[in-house]
Amino acid sequence: MFAYAPIAIHNAPYESTMGLVQKIFYFHVPSWFVMFSAAGVCGIAGAFVIFAGRKDADRVAQAAAELAVLFGLMGLLTGPLWGRKAWGVWWQWDARLTSALVMWLVFVAYLLLRKYGGAGSEKLSAVLALFGMANVPFVYWSVNVWRTVHPKTSVVMTLQPSMGRPFLLCSLAFMALFALLLTLRVRLERMRASLDELYLSIED
Repeated sequence: MFAYAPIAIHNAPYESTMGLVQKIFYFHVPSWFVMFSAAGVCGIAGAFVIFAGRKDADRVAQAAAELAVLFGLMGLLTGPLWGRKAWGVWWQWDARLTSALVMWLVFVAYLLLRKYGGAGSEKLSAVLALFGMANVPFVYWSVNVWRTVHPKTSVVMTLQPSMGRPFLLCSLAFMALFALLLTLRVRLERMRASLDELYLSIED
């Protein structure tokens, strides 16, 4: 899917007002789809950490938080590239852009706390994960509630088929990549945990 995506994007027509730069859309929006999905997975896993104390959920939450930061950064970088052409400025402190930045910073804080917080940081980090997940609907609906320079969410539903097909392909490719990276990252953390247990058993 990723190999064919550039071809599909190349064949998609130019948008009438923004021209070539509009094609950032095919990467910008799917990256936020993954960011929202990662935030949801992290928050749900965080709830299992808080209420059930499950270590496997903590590994899922940590992996999802890393992917939320990664794909959120991709969205925050591609957005200004597109916005500079569309709005004439790199950044606007409106509801959508500001809330998206805050949500991204929440997951950056999660990773910092998880790494340097010491003993007991997993539950405090899980609370941050729940807070980050709670921000997802706020960020998504902000353009429909407040007046912002950012296009409304309904723009996706109005795409003509020649634009909609490559957009769907890119969205599916990004989601497949997210599922793959999350699976591999959780597996790595599980192997690290097994290795730590082995070291402890040897020391005992």
